[in-house]
This record gives sequence, C-alpha cells and structure tokens, in this order.
Amino acid sequence: VQLQASGGGLVQPGGSLRLSCAVSTFTLDYYAIGWFRQAPGQEREGVSCISSSSTYYVDSVKGRFTISRDNRKKTVYLQMNDLKPEDTAVYYCAAGPVCTLQEPGFGPWGQGTLVTVSS
Repeated sequence: VQLQASGGGLVQPGGSLRLSCAVSTFTLDYYAIGWFRQAPGQEREGVSCISSSSTYYVDSVKGRFTISRDNRKKTVYLQMNDLKPEDTAVYYCAAGPVCTLQEPGFGPWGQGTLVTVSS
C-alpha cells in the first residue's frame, strides 16, 4: 500500500490550494482515505476523511475544505479555500478501514506535503 500526498505550497491568507493523494496497489472502494495535518510543535490531527459512504471534517475546516475522490484515477483530493495561518502544517494522507478523524488504524504515513499560509 502506497499513498503519495502532493500539492502543498506557500499561499496568502484567504487563498486556496488543492492537495492530492495518489493511491497505488488498491482500489479506493475498499478503504477510507483520511487527511491529517501536523503543525509545528503540535500533535497530528485529523482534518477530513472520505469513504464510499461517508465524509467527515474537523470543525475548524468545515465550510472551507472539501474532500473528494476520483476512483478511476485512484486519487483523493482536498480542496482548501479561505486558508488561514492556523492551517499551516504538514498534511498527510493515509488509508484506514473506516472513515474517522482518529489516527488508530490509518497508515502508512508518507512524507506529507507542507502547506504554509502567510502574507
């Protein structure tokens, strides 16, 4: 199982980015894919999750972030709008058996992609 997160970068407050999580070796139908983030000096937190039947968002991103998936391309996207400095973090994607914002059961953890929101 391999997942590769990409799409991070430097953006000004209020700007947008779209992160991608490319999945190899399995079909998206059988797994949930979660986006997690870790800000400097903080623990990793769940941001959003998508499965064949569910989507979840942490309260701090509701209305600003949208998770979606393209089964044919085996890619999960995280569209991030109205970005704020507190969204600055390394963003990771991981696979899990059920859609949840809790880490246990999710993996593997790749290098992630850095999102920096700053003017």
